[in-house]
Amino acid sequence: QVQLVESGGGLVQAGGSLRLSCTASGRTSGRTFSSYAVGWFRQAPGKEREFVAALRWDGGNTYYAEFADSVQGRFILSRDNSINTVYLQMNSLKPEDTADYYCAADRSFTVIRTWSTGRSLEVWGQGTLVTVSS
Repeated sequence: QVQLVESGGGLVQAGGSLRLSCTASGRTSGRTFSSYAVGWFRQAPGKEREFVAALRWDGGNTYYAEFADSVQGRFILSRDNSINTVYLQMNSLKPEDTADYYCAADRSFTVIRTWSTGRSLEVWGQGTLVTVSS
């Protein structure tokens, strides 16, 4: 069973940056972590969890990523398959980015990208809180 652990959350002023990490550990049932698509989601107080960004590795140095419109151009995804970690670099943060941020992994990029409340993904992390002050 794969486990995901997020880290890197904290308090930052508007306009600042944070880098979140999502690190996988545990057994992967014969599949490497690099074969999983990884997504980031967030949930603000009183709101539903929403998609933020997703990344898959297409082999070699080729990656494919998609972002929610609200973070496009400000957030960047990267992954280091050697340490089973995916990073979410968050720049130009706004108070409305305040939320609990969760990473999730699934063998299907499409499933991650089209996720909505009530649908399942293979594994979720427990989240890390990001607070952006104005």
